[in-house]
Amino acid sequence: MTKGWTKSDWRALPRVQMPDYPDAAALEAVEARLAKYPPLVFAGEARTLRARLGQAAKGEAFLLQGGDCAESFQEFGADSIRDTFKVMLQMAMVLTFGAKVPVIKVGRVAGQFAKPRSAPMETVGGVELPSYRGDIVNDIAFTPEARIPDPQRMLQAYTQAAASLNLLRAFSQGGYADMHQVHTWTLGFTEGEKAEKYRAMAEQISQALAFMDAAGVTREATQAVGTVDFFTSHEALLLEYEEALCRIDSTSGKPVAGSGHMIWIGDRTRQPDGAHVKFCEGVINPIGLKCGPSTTAEDLKVLMARLNPLNDPGRLTLIARFGAGKTDDHLPRLIETVKAEGANVVWSCDPMHGNTIKSSSGYKTRPFEAVLQEVQDFFRVHRSMGTIPGGVHFEMTGKDVTECTGGVRAVTDDDLSSRYHTACDPRLNASQSLELAFLVAEELNVLHQERQRAAAAS
Repeated sequence: MTKGWTKSDWRALPRVQMPDYPDAAALEAVEARLAKYPPLVFAGEARTLRARLGQAAKGEAFLLQGGDCAESFQEFGADSIRDTFKVMLQMAMVLTFGAKVPVIKVGRVAGQFAKPRSAPMETVGGVELPSYRGDIVNDIAFTPEARIPDPQRMLQAYTQAAASLNLLRAFSQGGYADMHQVHTWTLGFTEGEKAEKYRAMAEQISQALAFMDAAGVTREATQAVGTVDFFTSHEALLLEYEEALCRIDSTSGKPVAGSGHMIWIGDRTRQPDGAHVKFCEGVINPIGLKCGPSTTAEDLKVLMARLNPLNDPGRLTLIARFGAGKTDDHLPRLIETVKAEGANVVWSCDPMHGNTIKSSSGYKTRPFEAVLQEVQDFFRVHRSMGTIPGGVHFEMTGKDVTECTGGVRAVTDDDLSSRYHTACDPRLNASQSLELAFLVAEELNVLHQERQRAAAAS
């Protein structure tokens, strides 16, 4: 935490990707109301996540971060939360087996309501209106009234986030996350000719669970088999909301972002002298930093010093997002910068945001093959440079949507129109998410074997 920092310091600095509310009094009233609400997460939970991420920085854990591009008020429901949580558990099961280390499960949920946009205005049919910036700001309907920023939406976002967290905590601790049940779901994915390559790993997981049962490691015998820790995260974009939910940790006396366990700074808002960096540098939560092709070595040095001045492992996660075929152009120079500074960071791969294209059918989509290539390139570069690939970051959903092309079920451009439900960017569906988990697990398994050989040689 920066000495002398206050949660409103960001207001004196340049701000980008934030709405201008037409009614200042209404905004102030909402902020005052939110400031009286209980925090959505607690400082002890944020400290726990930070400690776990410290393990990931050393290769002793692996970060799985995933969920909605932008949470929707209209599509909110228990089934949607359950389905995404279910797929995250399946992915974590597969990744744990591949990595041979604990998997840290962090959802893009209970706060991912605001979205940065490439342009402040959009045009449809010759009509120009302000861009949709997420349900916490304005409405997706293309009308002048709907696109006016409304501070009351922050209250609805808070209510939905609180309900989401309540259900997620119940799922995490109430038996739904039992390893045996999760693996049963995973086995369904390995059926069919195209999934044959994943069956061997699924069978190995089955054998491991059978051994655990025989050894008496059951849900009744140990809580770890039947429960999980599940954390929340979102981009800290709407700073009025973030400031209103900022609290003082009663244990340390330091500020904590009460809106989510982990918050991140986007590729469009990472200006070292900007409002978003200023807010994030003062809270004790783990902080993510998106690093795109335009991230310079000098900017990264300044940002690491600002966001993690004590160089604590687990405080800062660098989320690389370059695009398929571009990783070699950018990731090595950033890794060299981190090495030169002696910085402790978690390296995570976001293979989604650099691979968005417009399909021949007119829909914004992401080819699964491009997503996979960026993940493979991420691991290859880290292996070649002797550094640790610590996590992955996906936009995904538990629903059977058709938003990204490819995968074992071969979603085509013609399929996109059938179940294209995203409020903003295309997401991996349940099948594509689990397929990607198997492929990442293969990379992690190679890494694990290399470490074993190195340890034996020494």
